[in-house]
Amino acid sequence: MKLSQFKFKLPEDLIAQYPTNFRDESRLMLLNRKNGKIEHHVFKDVINFFDENDLFVFNNTKVFPARLYGHKEKTGAQIEVFLLRELNTESRLWDVMVEPARKIRIGNKLFFGEDDRVVAEVIDNTTSRGRTLRFLYDGDHESFKKDLYSLGQTPLPRTINRRVESNDKKRFQTIFAEKEGAVSAPGAGLHFSRELFKRMEIKGIETSFITSHMSLGNFRKIEVEDLTKHKMDSEQMEVTPQTAKEINRAKDRASNICAVGATVMRALETVVGTEGKIKSFEGWTNKFIFPTYEFTVANALVTNFHMPYSIFLMLAAAFGGYENVMHAYSVAIKEKYRFGVYGDAMLIL
Repeated sequence: MKLSQFKFKLPEDLIAQYPTNFRDESRLMLLNRKNGKIEHHVFKDVINFFDENDLFVFNNTKVFPARLYGHKEKTGAQIEVFLLRELNTESRLWDVMVEPARKIRIGNKLFFGEDDRVVAEVIDNTTSRGRTLRFLYDGDHESFKKDLYSLGQTPLPRTINRRVESNDKKRFQTIFAEKEGAVSAPGAGLHFSRELFKRMEIKGIETSFITSHMSLGNFRKIEVEDLTKHKMDSEQMEVTPQTAKEINRAKDRASNICAVGATVMRALETVVGTEGKIKSFEGWTNKFIFPTYEFTVANALVTNFHMPYSIFLMLAAAFGGYENVMHAYSVAIKEKYRFGVYGDAMLIL
């Protein structure tokens, strides 16, 4: 497959700037991957396509307030710092992206917050992701994280062209978010409400959780036409022994397994063995899935409508069939479905 095969014209007014008033009342497109048939529903209808003992697998990663605004010493130049991950707890080292990057050099000090109460020093600017900062902070780690996060903003993607608002802190987070480490919310999981979870429980649909901390690598521009030459950034993930047991049990009884989001699907395909069984795992994955990948674990996928050239679009096309998914996207545009992390959803069966 070639990068250019995932080009399509997306009207800007279809990129969702706000979530729906209620999580489970976004639109849902149903795509049958066997015959390409499309149906239109409301998201809370998703459970109508599953039965007792079927299994939904979710990503319980938790978004942290990763975007900071500060200024550079002496010049006072305004700086945006995007926290990627904590490298060393004791030394307060963080892997970050800095804008504008050209203004930052090793040894520069950056100041954040009122009275410049949080200070960071640039100690490396040669990492593949951008910069390494050492935060100069005298308190304990818990106090440091609390202070740092109080300065941060919800890291809405650049496709949302507005200021962060108070409601984003809640809505840019799934209701089952538990393990902190993501710089973006798993969009497919945002559609699930507590009421929908209760209806799933009543119907006997089971739930299981993996952790995959969404990184900026998911949104990095692909710069090669030949997709086999693209290298994904590694993403931290975990599949617990209990989750592996739950998924394998569902496979043994031939129940439907629905991956809620591309990160879940990628994690499952990372840890599946030669016999089609899931293994527990804690580590990193750089798996890049695009057509014509053959899937082993899940036989259903919930995913949002994604941007042109997106790796999430490529995974959906691999699962649903390239022609089917690209046609579904053309229908979505015609029917004015909403795209992006706050947008509508697609269920591929």
